[in-house]
Amino acid sequence: MTAVMIDLEGPELTAEERELLAHPAIGGVIYFSRNYVDPGQIQELVRQTRAAARNPLILAVDHEGGRVQRFREGFSAIPAMANIGRYARDTSEAQQWAQELGWLMASEVLAVDIDISFAPVLDLNGISEVIGDRAFAEQPQAIIPIARAFIKGMHQAGMKATGKHFPGHGSVAADSHIAIPVDNRLWDEIVATDLPPFMELASCLDAIMPAHVIYPDVCKHPAGFSERWLQDVLRAQLEFHGVIFSDDLAMAGATVAGSMADRAKAALRAGCDMVLACNDRAGAITVIETVAPLVNKDPRRYARSYELLAKSASMNLNTLRNHPRWHSAQQVLQKVTAG
Repeated sequence: MTAVMIDLEGPELTAEERELLAHPAIGGVIYFSRNYVDPGQIQELVRQTRAAARNPLILAVDHEGGRVQRFREGFSAIPAMANIGRYARDTSEAQQWAQELGWLMASEVLAVDIDISFAPVLDLNGISEVIGDRAFAEQPQAIIPIARAFIKGMHQAGMKATGKHFPGHGSVAADSHIAIPVDNRLWDEIVATDLPPFMELASCLDAIMPAHVIYPDVCKHPAGFSERWLQDVLRAQLEFHGVIFSDDLAMAGATVAGSMADRAKAALRAGCDMVLACNDRAGAITVIETVAPLVNKDPRRYARSYELLAKSASMNLNTLRNHPRWHSAQQVLQKVTAG
């Protein structure tokens, strides 16, 4: 079984990448904007990626909408999630919009044979600029019904949902891509503010991605490297049984765990099922070599990640654009975008 998700350098596979994809520890690939030219190109890259791999691959992309949408030309421009609650007349309309946008986003990603978009964001729209309008709302009780509807739409399209960034990145200013965020609030405050969306939606989610944020009142390690957060809180208290992905191990927020190899071991030891090693090819190779013997010792643990594979062939983009629901979703998209 497999435990590492890697990235690719460009719009075509390199000889090195073909070799890496054949490694038994590789279980997934995440695509970025640099991998995308147009729908036909990404479909061919996906085909070649799957063909080169030894194992069935979970193919992923960050395609939330707003600032974080890797595929643009040929895809619907999904708006920032904050716009749903901001422009809807009431909660009922916000839920209807969210469900249709969740279906639209997921359907288009599935149409190019990519299994999952890492969505939705369940963080608060608080003081974090890197989160901001990627979040549905500023308050947890406003987030929960809209996010639930978005997840429902994803599921109706046939895509599994990944909540991020557990237990909440929205209430700390530092960006974990370039810094080591520390959230000094007490446990009770985290439980009252950032944690409720994860608590309420754990049973709806198929996967969760923890934050590279340290919450010293709970644990000295970032959440993604913390048995306290992943085992005691997420698994035991929230009774979450799905897949746990690490966030990218190359991010600055992960550096507190040591080298790339150390980060991978720490994440897996804490309870992650699959680690992301992106934007650092040398580091990714080290991770692959480090993880392989660990995976072989406990293969059943990593089998749950295969539950995220799309179960049935979806419509291609041309067929999808003729689907009545696609046209209905376009009308919703226009309302959410225009405000």
